[in-house]
Amino acid sequence: QDAIDRKVKRSETFKTAVHGLEMDAPALKTEELGHRAPQWVRDNLVTMCMRCKEPFNAIMRRRHHCRACGYVVCARCSDYKAELQYDGNRLNRVCQECYVFLTGCMVLEDREGKHKGILEKGAAEVSGRSLLCSSLQLLDKNGKGGTRGWFVIPQDDPLVLYIYAAPQDVRAHTSIPLLGYEVRDLPQEDSRHLFQLVQSRQVYTFVADTEELKRRWMRAMARSAMGITHPEEEED
Repeated sequence: QDAIDRKVKRSETFKTAVHGLEMDAPALKTEELGHRAPQWVRDNLVTMCMRCKEPFNAIMRRRHHCRACGYVVCARCSDYKAELQYDGNRLNRVCQECYVFLTGCMVLEDREGKHKGILEKGAAEVSGRSLLCSSLQLLDKNGKGGTRGWFVIPQDDPLVLYIYAAPQDVRAHTSIPLLGYEVRDLPQEDSRHLFQLVQSRQVYTFVADTEELKRRWMRAMARSAMGITHPEEEED
């Protein structure tokens, strides 16, 4: 009965799990898993395994694609094979979740019961229902260099800025609570569109790709800093 309940649960959650494979790709329906070739997530859209969330590197943890769902996964998470109807029922490399779903066989390791931390929000999932999301650069303290990443303010967590290394990562590498910050405009410098978040001695300096995008981020962050979570709460 436990195995049946888990299989039903996986069936239901697969609809949302595969929905964010690509922002512009058609969703893979549950009943099509294994019956239709998936849209692969591009390697350059992720920096970590989309299952275990461990970061990729060139030597010890390389990228692989699950042939059933199209996720980018590490070797450990894709060390399974299942018959796929769209490939003539030949055995193909699949991730652990797809293996269990397609074969009905359980595996010893199970992460379903693991509590999700605050950063374990998939970038594609939260970007699809966000107040604002885009690529930005966060400068270091001396303003000379910085980290470019994917920045999101989720609708269901509108007072927090989540920072991902890539737009399809399944885990944010950091977050910034926005409540109480001051948003400051900075003059354009070397064709860079700069603005800051400031609170006491804590200062974050961002670079947007365009002036229009900079204004959108300043407005969104200012609303969050004031605790505004819905449009109707804002006053002129």
